[in-house]
Amino acid sequence: MTSHRNKTLIAVAALGCLAGAPALAQDSSSYYYLGGTVGQTRAKIDEEGITGRLIGPGMLGSVVTRDDRANGYRLFVGRQFNRYIAAEVGYFDLGRFSFQSSTFPPGTLDGQLRSKGANLDLIGGLPLSENLTAIARVGAQYAKTSDQFSGTGAMHVIDPSPSKRATNVKVGLGLEYAVSSSFSVRAEAERYRMNDATGGSGNVNMYSVSLVFPFGRAPTSRRVAAAPAYVAPAYVAPAPAPVVMAAPAPAVVVMAAPAPAPVVVAQPRRVSFSAESLFGFDRAEVRPEGKTALDGFSRELAGSQFEQIKVEGHTDRLGTEAYNQKLSTDRAEAVKAYLVNQGRLDGSKITAVGKSESMPVTKPEDCKGQRATPALISCLQPDRRVDVEVNATR
Repeated sequence: MTSHRNKTLIAVAALGCLAGAPALAQDSSSYYYLGGTVGQTRAKIDEEGITGRLIGPGMLGSVVTRDDRANGYRLFVGRQFNRYIAAEVGYFDLGRFSFQSSTFPPGTLDGQLRSKGANLDLIGGLPLSENLTAIARVGAQYAKTSDQFSGTGAMHVIDPSPSKRATNVKVGLGLEYAVSSSFSVRAEAERYRMNDATGGSGNVNMYSVSLVFPFGRAPTSRRVAAAPAYVAPAYVAPAPAPVVMAAPAPAVVVMAAPAPAPVVVAQPRRVSFSAESLFGFDRAEVRPEGKTALDGFSRELAGSQFEQIKVEGHTDRLGTEAYNQKLSTDRAEAVKAYLVNQGRLDGSKITAVGKSESMPVTKPEDCKGQRATPALISCLQPDRRVDVEVNATR
């Protein structure tokens, strides 16, 4: 009855986690993934205690050999809710471990133990770079430990094939590297609690490498070169032709006044930077690639006279209006701060404003749908941008 109850609790928890919350990020939706793990396992079990519980009264026993290393594997499926939280369900087999004990009166006891079952883990991630994440997991495992015992000489085993099912805790630490949006590699160390089916317990450590295959994950942030904005040439007023006035007296010519100097009319210039080229995942801190683009823009303005620079942040229509308004405002303020602090531009002439999703570049008929699928996120990419408008003359 207890084992059925444990199975039910794990199944309900798994369904709740995998069907959970929507994506929290603007630039990447949540996604599912599946994968496989292989590695070496090492058991820390009490072979002396097992021997003592199996030998008969009046007998003595001691372990003479043990094989506490094996190969294990795990198959799993999970859901990544955002960059920091995931839930995972898996099936594992920790391999087979063995030992041999000698007894007095003379005899031997040979034992083999194998543990396999299912696990449900909650995984936390700490991004270390754009592609590398430190991960920690804690979860529950429901495992069956199957033993095989045989004796020779004076040793007689009453129950040669005991087994036990139990729910225990498991933990782990590791690193995950995203090779691409559809493939990641993990290296982990995990600890499983194991019952030995004779009344004792121990631990099994697993050191493994996993291959993870996400599906439905949006492409990782990358720099997208903004198309150069068209700048109209400065308008130069044509010089009026000289006017010769005839004087009453012969041979007297009145010359027109000198032509006025050409007037240079300041033309507005609007430059658009894609959000992916300036910022990281759901962030408002300017990335190194974005700094390079803004440095180039600042150099172009060097030596120019300008009255005003207007910085506008824009998002796509995914996410809530309040979230998009804050994200667009934070990104506009970040660009202004960089132009002032690093570009040495006059901050009193720069304004920053967030436009949220109010001024999309795309049309509704071009990008259909409301769910944040990879295709829709890619289609709406032009809407996620920062526009900079400047009126300047040299």
